[in-house]
Amino acid sequence: MTAIKTQHAIGALVGSAVGDALGAPFEFKPPGLYRSTYPAPVRGGIGEMCGGGGFKWKPGEFTDDTQMALALAESLIANDGFDAADLWNRWQTWAQSARDVGTHTREVLAERSHVGAAERVHNRNGQSAGNGSVMRNTPIALWAAEDSLDALVALATQQAVLTHHDPHNGYGAAIHAAMIRAGMRGDDVFDAIDTVLGILPAAARERWAPLLAPGWQPDTGKNNGTAWTCLAEAVWAVRNAATFEEAVVTAVDLGRDADTVACVAGGIAGARWGVQSIPSRWTTYLNGTVTGPERERAYDYSSLQSLARRLLGKHEPVDPADEPPGGPARVHDVFPIYAANRAGAEAAPEDWRVISLCRVGDGFATRTVRRQVFLVDKPEPHHNENLRAVLTDVIDTIDALIAEEASQPILVHCHGGRSRTAFVLKGWAMRRFRWTEEQAHAWLQESWPRIDRANERFVKVLQSEPLHYSS
Repeated sequence: MTAIKTQHAIGALVGSAVGDALGAPFEFKPPGLYRSTYPAPVRGGIGEMCGGGGFKWKPGEFTDDTQMALALAESLIANDGFDAADLWNRWQTWAQSARDVGTHTREVLAERSHVGAAERVHNRNGQSAGNGSVMRNTPIALWAAEDSLDALVALATQQAVLTHHDPHNGYGAAIHAAMIRAGMRGDDVFDAIDTVLGILPAAARERWAPLLAPGWQPDTGKNNGTAWTCLAEAVWAVRNAATFEEAVVTAVDLGRDADTVACVAGGIAGARWGVQSIPSRWTTYLNGTVTGPERERAYDYSSLQSLARRLLGKHEPVDPADEPPGGPARVHDVFPIYAANRAGAEAAPEDWRVISLCRVGDGFATRTVRRQVFLVDKPEPHHNENLRAVLTDVIDTIDALIAEEASQPILVHCHGGRSRTAFVLKGWAMRRFRWTEEQAHAWLQESWPRIDRANERFVKVLQSEPLHYSS
């Protein structure tokens, strides 16, 4: 699997968690509330990750949608595949202390055994087509990334019907997984709909095809807590968006079960556009816990990336050893912008706002205002598929932080303080002062001489992107 596909797989898992956390405060609220609350993007501070809602989530905290998905992911990895008994045990353990568990899911998990549990509850209540089977489904696409479509459909169906007996839960999960896998492979996510419907029963095609067609429009007066409406709204949001941000905001703004629709949309959008398309003001603050049979696990942006790689069977990247501290060094005489390497950044005062362009784990987690940016210091295009989105995101962040508090220092760093730090700070200066790359390089070198042009692609992007000259 290439680096591009890995980044799209990470984008799917992280994107679903982002949609969930962003939508959590708007769950059970009317449509349109997100955009009325945030008529323009909030690029400073902690962004729009405000927390709250009916369950008083912390800013950036994900809900039961992602919690169940993470338990599913850990079960797949621990058992090298789907194990119904193990997954049932994990979900039951989680449900005992979870703040929010769907009504139907809680009733099913209260059964003693997983064998026949979903069917018994379905027969008692007469229905079981809630969206809980789709919201937790993203790990299936990553685990079965290299499997046949039939195997992917079977796996998605297995996890769905463990709690939701209605067969349309399995169909919806299969479609969702197929769309995510298509994005991970660089294929059209919407073409995957027809492909997977082609191997599902006629009843699935008849019910799902109209809901997922290009001309379908959401009816905000209807319940979106069903598998049908939830997936239809999520697909509609992604289909009618040009970016990850637009897709997820559109999904949240549909209201009602906003976190779940945004979670499902975020998984598809993250697979479609990749992790570098997701705003850093959202990814940075992701957090949550899942109580399992052995212990409670805490997750953040870094650990979600690691989990995505584990689902793909890939090893973690090996970080080079830290260099002696370099910086922080002030690089502008008017704006309090500083540069450093990673070791130097760790010594900066706690109240400084830090933008990390390398892997830092939880090294800066105690700082209130920070950004963790997915940027790889390698020149091949597949290592950074969406450099333009990353650069624009960071430049916008710097300008927003300046506008928010002009006297508060902003520290930009990467591991060595060279290529990535230069890429971002030169890009910022080029847009701010209408400079060329050569002018920006000469300016930055005066105060931060360790910068280099070793990454030729970074330099080419700066030299060839006129949009970076316009604010």
